[in-house]
Amino acid sequence: MRRATGTLIIPVGVFAVVWALAAIDGASLFSSSDSLMILARTTAVTMLTTMALAINLNSGRFDFSLGAMALASSTIGATIAINVGGGFPAMAAVTLAAGALLGAFSGLLYVTLRISPLVSSLGVTLLFEGLAFTITGGGNISFTQYPELVAFGKNLTALVIVIVLALVGVYTVFDRSRFGSDYRALITGQHAAVSAGVKEKGNAIATYAVSGGLMGVVGLIQASGKGLIEAGSINFSTIGIMFTAFLPMFVGGYIGRYSNDKLGYLLGALSMSVIGLGYSALRLTSAQQSLITAFLLVAFLIFLSNEERAKHWWRRARLGNRPPSGPAAPPRETAGVGASA
Repeated sequence: MRRATGTLIIPVGVFAVVWALAAIDGASLFSSSDSLMILARTTAVTMLTTMALAINLNSGRFDFSLGAMALASSTIGATIAINVGGGFPAMAAVTLAAGALLGAFSGLLYVTLRISPLVSSLGVTLLFEGLAFTITGGGNISFTQYPELVAFGKNLTALVIVIVLALVGVYTVFDRSRFGSDYRALITGQHAAVSAGVKEKGNAIATYAVSGGLMGVVGLIQASGKGLIEAGSINFSTIGIMFTAFLPMFVGGYIGRYSNDKLGYLLGALSMSVIGLGYSALRLTSAQQSLITAFLLVAFLIFLSNEERAKHWWRRARLGNRPPSGPAAPPRETAGVGASA
């Protein structure tokens, strides 16, 4: 019971608060027929980005290039599907493969150059943005005239299937495989794991490849949903997508104490998607949305840093001034009035 409560308390609480705020304003979270589809699409993109960020960050590798991988891989996939043919299956296969290859290249560059992953990912970000810019000639790719390419991003069933497959796939790879065992061993004790025969470099490159594949799916969903790829912007224009994953990642880590962190990333992404629907229902500006999201992130980090203190305050508030319960102390024996000395 405690595990179920700890797992669901955040998403249920977020939904209740957002629904109440929207109701007070006279609005509805699901005011249109597209609301569920938007919720599913946002949840899928946020969950996949969160997983792609977390699997490297858990190993101490901060990766700025996630958005650039999504952009470059979707640009490659859409270009081949439009110019060569094959429809959406070709676009999906090429985009996913390109994302995995770009991720593997980023990991190979990191382990070869032996520089900070923070520095290498910044260079890779510019490289991948430049690749997309070169492919399109500095313009955008519009394929709204190809219905088969835009149907996926507007299909609720397809998006739910992607969420389920990604959740099961990442859980299987990192929690139920030899690769995942080596991955966790490197996190908990790198020197001991390497001494036991774990191939650190190979594991890092494979982890980057999985991250890139996840971002390839993100690029596919975003491109198909819009029918447009904005590949004309460079100079770190793609970094913003990474910051959408921070709050779901911390929420997922917290929920993971009660169930599994992968499920936590899904529930954290779902919570952020519900908050996004609340932003739309309350008609908040983008500046207001960014401010509230930043406040929520800081507030949650403050809670995590002071969790034990908060629990102590909560226990004191519940008990009040009552003494702790326990067996009653035996009565003290006292001498009678006529007792002899």
